[in-house]
Amino acid sequence: MPRIALAALSLLAVLAAPQAHAQCAPKNPTGPVPPLEADLLYLPTPHPVVDAMLRLAGVTRADVVVDLGSGDGRIPIAAARDFGARGIGVELDSALVESARCHAREAGLEKSVEFRHQDLFAADLRDATVITLFLLPEVNQKLAPRLRALRPGTRIVSHRFGLGDWKPDRAIEADGHPLLLWIVR
Repeated sequence: MPRIALAALSLLAVLAAPQAHAQCAPKNPTGPVPPLEADLLYLPTPHPVVDAMLRLAGVTRADVVVDLGSGDGRIPIAAARDFGARGIGVELDSALVESARCHAREAGLEKSVEFRHQDLFAADLRDATVITLFLLPEVNQKLAPRLRALRPGTRIVSHRFGLGDWKPDRAIEADGHPLLLWIVR
């Protein structure tokens, strides 16, 4: 087959392929970062690790899963879609919040998932039964006293990093990623 015909077929295949997530991509998720946000970085959690985090927390349909630094919304969406939980994402980057809302609409989960554009240190965590996070160690350490004060029984799962000197109740590895679980007492 001539190269021009092959190129035309390749272009046609690309144009005909579903573009479901193209409109949900954040416009500039890693743009200029204001000084107070300099310790934040968007790095998405791989989907198999998301599933392992939610399983480690023992998420059920009775849970309210709050993801601090929710990025594109994959953890709250998975909590609602796969476990029947209510999902709440808290994210400082407005482009990522819009992307997460778009993904929730595409999944038909607008009623089960909510994304809040706000600072995670100001987020209302009272309804949370599960907190998930993939934040830098310094941020986790600042959050630890607030998390320790949550209602007894609240489960906290961190991807990769600890919570200062607070020892986890359980630690596992998923696809080479360390996951840590704390249960508030």
